[in-house]
Amino acid sequence: MQSVYVQGFFLSLVTSSAPRIDELVQWLEQSGFLSPKLVAMTGDAGFRRYYRFTHGASAYIAVDAPPRYCNNAAFFAIANQLAEQGIKTPAIYAHDLDTGFFCLEDFGAALLADVLTDNSMAAWYRQAIAILPTIAQTPVTAEMKTFDQAFVETELAIFTEWLLANYLGLTLTEQEKQILETSFTILADNILAQPQVFMHRDFHSRNLMVLSDTLTSESVPSDKQTSEKTFGVIDFQDAVLGPITYDVVSLLRDCYVKWPTEQITPLLTYFVEQMTATGNYSEISFETWQRWFDLTGLQRHIKASGIFARLLLRDGKAGYIKDIPLTLSYIVDIASTYPELGALANLVRDKVIPALTEKALAETAASKTQLSKEQSQ
Repeated sequence: MQSVYVQGFFLSLVTSSAPRIDELVQWLEQSGFLSPKLVAMTGDAGFRRYYRFTHGASAYIAVDAPPRYCNNAAFFAIANQLAEQGIKTPAIYAHDLDTGFFCLEDFGAALLADVLTDNSMAAWYRQAIAILPTIAQTPVTAEMKTFDQAFVETELAIFTEWLLANYLGLTLTEQEKQILETSFTILADNILAQPQVFMHRDFHSRNLMVLSDTLTSESVPSDKQTSEKTFGVIDFQDAVLGPITYDVVSLLRDCYVKWPTEQITPLLTYFVEQMTATGNYSEISFETWQRWFDLTGLQRHIKASGIFARLLLRDGKAGYIKDIPLTLSYIVDIASTYPELGALANLVRDKVIPALTEKALAETAASKTQLSKEQSQ
């Protein structure tokens, strides 16, 4: 498979050996796209495969979403729900829910993550935050899952099972187990205490596509564009009914980028202003918003670090391991500001991070040894 690099994506020219590629091409032809030449795009952390192709003067995205692993009905329904609210989701030109094949609008290749700089981040994030009240007010259907106690506990358990036990091989003492149990209860209570709204669940810089006509020469959003026209929103199929601060902390405390607190606090203030402008939530103090935001972010980073380990061990996706140190640093930094979570901060700082560092050093040494053996042969 030949690879090329185009605007932030590694693309691979697809041969017929790719999984289900012949069936996808045949389906596209039956849908009116004759002889499509598919170019594979780097996908997300899930099981979907994405391909770009052209037809006439336009570019499209073909999606292979195996029904065994992907909730295609949810993707289709939520795309339409958000679009009805004015959120720019990819137009669906053709679909087959049973096979898991889609033909979607191509938003281009510019991610929000690609355009963020120290000077531009506030303007970009304000545009993204301005979308969140609309998402939060999107009607919730009976089919959507709820981010309830069981859901939260299941996510937090991923950290213990996949990062601590399976990846790092750590054995916890009874005291350490109690620290996690107590901390996880605090985090779950925080999530359940918040207003519950429609929640994207992965609202971050890699899931917001910057639409090409919104960029100025300085790579900042144009003042003439509304937020809904600035971004194409993707990867929304796992939306749930959940805590009101989840999406904003996913954005501002992104697992892939970290900004200083002095840049984040004004943006959280802007989020609170946007939410209260809807006519709701005016009775909630900023201190409460801040605690909700902080502890919800902790829950997300704990879960994410476990998922990154699981992606390697279960799914063979090694690309996310490098992001674990940042998620752990978030946990230490935020947990250490709350006395009731100080023991969690200490556990991660004193036991988990050293184990991760030791493993990384061992793997680097093993890789160098293997490379030396191969070169000597």
